[in-house]
Amino acid sequence: MKRAFLFLLALALLLSGCGAGGEPAAESAAPTAGVDPASSEEEMFTQRDLDSSYDPDAAVEIRLEGTSAVCGSGAVTISDGGVTVTAGGTYLLSGSLEGTVTVDAGKEDKLRLVLAGADLHSETSAALYIKSAGKVVLTLAEGTENSLCSGGFSAAAEDKIDGALFSKEDLSINGSGSLTVSSPAGHGIVCKDDLVLTGGSVTVEAASHALQAKDSVRIAGASLRLRAGKDGIHAENDEDESLGFVFLSGAALDIDAQGDGISAGSSLQISGGSARIVSGGGSANAAPHSESFGPWGRGFQESPEEETDSTASAKALKAGAGLLLESGDFDLDAADDAVHSNGSVRVEGGRFQIATGDDGFHADETLTVAGGQIDISRSYEGLEALHLEISGGEIRLIASDDGLNAAGGQDGSGFGGPRPGDRFSGPGRGMGGRAGGQQAEGGSSGSILISGGTVDITASGDGLDANGSLQISGGSVTVCGPSQGDTATLDYDTTGAITGGTFIGTGGASMAQSFSAAEQGVVAVSAGPQSAGTAVSLEDADGNVLLSVTPALDYTVVILSAPSLISGQAYTLRIGSQAASVTAF
Repeated sequence: MKRAFLFLLALALLLSGCGAGGEPAAESAAPTAGVDPASSEEEMFTQRDLDSSYDPDAAVEIRLEGTSAVCGSGAVTISDGGVTVTAGGTYLLSGSLEGTVTVDAGKEDKLRLVLAGADLHSETSAALYIKSAGKVVLTLAEGTENSLCSGGFSAAAEDKIDGALFSKEDLSINGSGSLTVSSPAGHGIVCKDDLVLTGGSVTVEAASHALQAKDSVRIAGASLRLRAGKDGIHAENDEDESLGFVFLSGAALDIDAQGDGISAGSSLQISGGSARIVSGGGSANAAPHSESFGPWGRGFQESPEEETDSTASAKALKAGAGLLLESGDFDLDAADDAVHSNGSVRVEGGRFQIATGDDGFHADETLTVAGGQIDISRSYEGLEALHLEISGGEIRLIASDDGLNAAGGQDGSGFGGPRPGDRFSGPGRGMGGRAGGQQAEGGSSGSILISGGTVDITASGDGLDANGSLQISGGSVTVCGPSQGDTATLDYDTTGAITGGTFIGTGGASMAQSFSAAEQGVVAVSAGPQSAGTAVSLEDADGNVLLSVTPALDYTVVILSAPSLISGQAYTLRIGSQAASVTAF
């Protein structure tokens, strides 16, 4: 019986030693560079941080009256344009003051300042200045609206005050009232030790950082609206690399920052709550990407223009060390990476809606996704790290370059010819046949390990790009790649093994690779040019559909694998209205 085909069909073993039941190449994954163990609320917050109760009858009342104030306590000094508190205790502030409230108490003194309808404004310094104390708790009284405003800062002022609320000591903010902080010439809230927020509704508008702390920023249960000319939340300690961390638990954040949304010099941990962050004007304001061209055509690496001292970082979430995302609801729109760590990133849960001008998630070391729902609607590269480990969760991403990229060395994807394991034989293959087993130049120690979860990739570059090894042992992976350019559905330098899970891939033929080792059946065909929207399905002998996909991009190559596929067994492959018998290898 003669059949007419609109596509050319070619099956091939991709390496001479790859067959059903064959052992994958012996190559172990690089060790995981893990994120520091998770901290808990009990470790991060004291009872004093969380307790906003006070006895108003026992509190020292300070009535603010324009340029002066009224108070009957000897622990409070009143001068023209200023109020100074010099001893521990609870102080209740109400009214308006054109000047600064200063706390200058002993190093062992603990104070609670209760803002109960207090409006402080200083044209030349901080509206509230914590100069010396053991610890200060700022409580926002229930049902009250309060404000701190600084018009500017005197260059001759002592202690280099540069925030509308400036504290040299540990500072906690709690309560159920609201606080508005305005600093058009500097930072909003500055703390030279630990800054803690456990309640209240806080709005900060600042020309520089909205919140800045030296040792840590810790937030639980508070609601923050931050507008910043630099970073929304910034923690950094140049003297101790273990400090300068950010811990968030159950916080509600709304951040619009020209710099980073949240920047932690060391670690960043988020558990629960919500975060809407726009950084650097969002993904629509992304810097152009440049290519480094080598002798083989396409560059070894493609990256955004390098940051310089004059260009601000514009990432949504950034950590200098480990970054742990346990749960929460995130809406991130970043000109640069949405989630970035100079160390490792671990995602255990949460819901992520991401648009980014560069990477959706980036880790210099290991990026682990163990759970959560990740939806990246716009990115240059979806997920990038030296080692990518996906064991759970649901990931859907659109990338203008690679979907998943395990970097760490020279990217061999630019070579202008076939690579190891890409022997698609027969007419219509769109490439030359090179004997299997040769190793591409420019490899690295990067790795992609997928053992669970669901991954759905639409990429204009490589779908899975492992500058090193690729292994799929579980989960479900779907890759939709382009038919043009030197891109590939799969791109690896050493081993590309599938020992479990489901893989559905479509893309171009000129640089095509399939798996170099498999413990389940694989179907790999060069189907000739097919239009986007042309459905693909694979059926068993009884007509049961085992795998199916409708690619959103044009394609010429189809790669299919699943635990139910058996090497040497025949199946029916349908592409559009056409059908052919194929045999899995």
